[in-house]
Amino acid sequence: MKTSQTTFSGSRTEPDQATAGRIAIMVEPPIGWLIIDNEPRRNAVNLAMWRALPQSVADLAADERVRVIVLRGAGEATFVAGADISEFAEVRKDAASARAYEDTNSAAFDALRACPKPTIAMIRGFCMGGGIGLSVACDLRFASADARFAIPAARLGVGYPASAVRDVVKLIGPARAKDLFFSARRIEAGEAMSLGLIERLSEPDDLEAVTRAYVRTLAANAPLSQHAAKAAIDGVTGDPSHADWSAIEALTDACFDSADFAEGRSAFLERRDPVFTGR
Repeated sequence: MKTSQTTFSGSRTEPDQATAGRIAIMVEPPIGWLIIDNEPRRNAVNLAMWRALPQSVADLAADERVRVIVLRGAGEATFVAGADISEFAEVRKDAASARAYEDTNSAAFDALRACPKPTIAMIRGFCMGGGIGLSVACDLRFASADARFAIPAARLGVGYPASAVRDVVKLIGPARAKDLFFSARRIEAGEAMSLGLIERLSEPDDLEAVTRAYVRTLAANAPLSQHAAKAAIDGVTGDPSHADWSAIEALTDACFDSADFAEGRSAFLERRDPVFTGR
């Protein structure tokens, strides 16, 4: 991963937790990298990391230099191997503690879903359990040919929050989702692509270049239009009774009242590329 142009880096875990994993953020305009960093445990996510994710997403969403957020695992071998099972005897020891843990998970997934900027999961190697939960909470998923996917709940005796299950069902349909949840089987990248679990498939050496090229395409387009489209699509595909249709309509109206709309019209008439500012 190129970092020479990185203009900001940070971590949302406490210093004494850094060796046990952290959520790192780096800004390399127009990309905001959201990095699950726990390589000794194949980037498994511990409770402190789950808690840190929402603020990390918010920090990148608030940064005007960032047009697209890319979620990845640290290193080149693994995306996210799931939640850190070594903690389960303490943080998921019974129904009450499991509910509190799942609330923390859900807050992390909610932060990704609600992010106004496009989000992409860039997946290498293992994408298991909570890793799938994080990836399907993103808008898009790009994977390398060596990626492997599984939802191992049935092998661990755990239950997943309904909101995370809904994300999987929305992507691949109820029968295919039941297959993955019931069997806990591991699937390769090609099958994940055919199921609709990922949108792009690349050779491992090409994955980052493909992701960067796509980000450049998105970054050249109007951010307000993207935000409005994301809100409308999520409203239509989510629970319509809970969608804020007035807010969605306001986002559409904001596009037409924006300087970017005037810039888009002028650029079209002048036969040049538009320069959008998100205003």
